[in-house]
Amino acid sequence: MRALVINCTLKPSPEPSNTEALAGIVIAALKGYGVEVDVVRAVDLNIAPGVETDMGKGDEWPGVHEKLLAAEILVIASPTWVGHPSSVAQRVLERMDAMISETDDDGRPVAYNRVAGVVVTGNEDGAHHVISEIDGALGDIGYTVPGQAWTYWHLGPGPGPNYLDEERGHDWAASTGRAMASNLFHTARALAAHPVPAPPS
Repeated sequence: MRALVINCTLKPSPEPSNTEALAGIVIAALKGYGVEVDVVRAVDLNIAPGVETDMGKGDEWPGVHEKLLAAEILVIASPTWVGHPSSVAQRVLERMDAMISETDDDGRPVAYNRVAGVVVTGNEDGAHHVISEIDGALGDIGYTVPGQAWTYWHLGPGPGPNYLDEERGHDWAASTGRAMASNLFHTARALAAHPVPAPPS
């Protein structure tokens, strides 16, 4: 089984990413179940605006799309900015919109029988709103979002320290992240054994 983690931080490599640090808890737990994990830091790529799988010359999204189709598990990891997912996360979801009209050989939307979850960081409140926005989009695209397939770290409300600069709340976020990984893995395994068929015509 494979998983893809798309880190939607605004910080390019090699700058440390708070979001990637928390996602690392989920990654380690998934690897504990034998899952192979790929990580993409989206801001490092030239991802053109648009809602097509390939927006032409210089667009690096098609490579991410290939990784999406190779993975049974997807994790979108985003910081919170002004109470919303990052602009990078929004760009990723807009590009994933093309998957709604893509089908496999059996006529199923390509996101069917794949599971997804969300990791959120920030230094003020708004995590549940960000989780809801991303989960809603992933459901529209066709992913199955298991119960409690999320973790977050926030110390809000108001401005404050970053995840990598503060130890408070780490134990809870890590425990929730491990539960998230378990729910993603076991739901993906159930779908592999009993796949959802193509929608009725």
